[in-house]
Amino acid sequence: MKSNKGTIAFVIVIIIGLLTYLALDSTAFGGIFGGVGKIRTGIDIRGGVHAILYAVKSDNTKPTDKELEAAKAKIGLRLDSMGILDRVLTTDNLNGRIVLEIPWQAGEKDFNPTKTINDIGKVGLLTFQEVDETQVDTNGNYKQTGKIVLEGKDVVDAGVSTDANGAIDVTLKLNAEGAKLFSDATGRLIGKKIAIYMDQDQIVAPTVENQITTGDAIITGQRTAAEAGQLAALIRAGSLPFSLDIREVSSISPTLGKGALNVAVQAGILAFLLVVLFMLVLYRLPGILADIALIGLGAMQLLFISWLNISLTLPGIAGIILSLGMGVDANIIIFERIKEEIRNGKTLRAAIDLGFKRAFVAIFDSNVTTILAGAVLIVFGTGAIKGFGITLCLGVFLSFFTAISATRLMLNGVSNVDIARKPWLYGVSLKEGK
Repeated sequence: MKSNKGTIAFVIVIIIGLLTYLALDSTAFGGIFGGVGKIRTGIDIRGGVHAILYAVKSDNTKPTDKELEAAKAKIGLRLDSMGILDRVLTTDNLNGRIVLEIPWQAGEKDFNPTKTINDIGKVGLLTFQEVDETQVDTNGNYKQTGKIVLEGKDVVDAGVSTDANGAIDVTLKLNAEGAKLFSDATGRLIGKKIAIYMDQDQIVAPTVENQITTGDAIITGQRTAAEAGQLAALIRAGSLPFSLDIREVSSISPTLGKGALNVAVQAGILAFLLVVLFMLVLYRLPGILADIALIGLGAMQLLFISWLNISLTLPGIAGIILSLGMGVDANIIIFERIKEEIRNGKTLRAAIDLGFKRAFVAIFDSNVTTILAGAVLIVFGTGAIKGFGITLCLGVFLSFFTAISATRLMLNGVSNVDIARKPWLYGVSLKEGK
């Protein structure tokens, strides 16, 4: 048993070393694991692309403000799916156009800004489809069946309303052909779901409560007016009566530049070294293990950001640094509990088990509250603020994993070695440990 635990501790150290190597060397194994060199940096660091997309209607009239907002919502959805959180996306209602700025794509020598903007600005296909409730993808969304009930061309308008009970609904107005199709579908699908898709992405999947024959429908269950407004805008985007024409594309300089990035990185490295030194001096052997776990935490954050193609801005870097501090905080709580149990006369093994057990609730509560705050930033924030929330939540989640799992496994492993069982190695004096 002792040998097995020691082996597990050694394997964890090897895994952390490998993750660190992959995070720092983006060319390792052909670059399939990503790494710091393939992280998309934000406009504030790298600069990016500025484009103006003009709405072109067949009758040469100017689009309405509502139509432009719908197009903006659709573009925002596509940017979110691509992990481009650091962007500037606004409407110019006076001139009937949309202004978009996105960061350069890291790691792509042949990055074509015009093609990228063009792909983002394509008008998406909106479909209402029957679903097979047994066919669900890994994200919990229904897989497309191809049984189309309505298309975007059948939707005349979508809006937001509030009923007599204060519930917020999304309203749909269909054309004559759409009303007939929807009446037939809702008549035979009562109690079942109809999913709404924008291209390949599911937007919502409401349940049919009764047959709708008038061509006026409502989608219930919206939590807030903002959520309902976004859903209505996405539905309108699928039925836009115009295309988006790219007439102006230009490069933009970084607002802060690599100098600011270098300062942020240097500050992060300095903070990390100070934390490592602090843990080593105060907690000795557990501190060394916590430092190893902290290295693994940083490496995993960089790899996940690279894999998810998240735009990393300066606020996002601040989120990473803050989450590293949260990881150390969890270890401090655990190690102080272990020291307390050793002073109370517990054996080293019992002290480690009780330390982790009694510190768990405090660590869990602090991490949950931080994640809740970060979730608010993700849901209601935009651009760099949303990026900060994502890196913070990701880091806190991973720090909880490394503190509770990786550090514990390594500590249990080394505590089986006789030379590593001395109380002094755990920050307790010989007198206190008696």
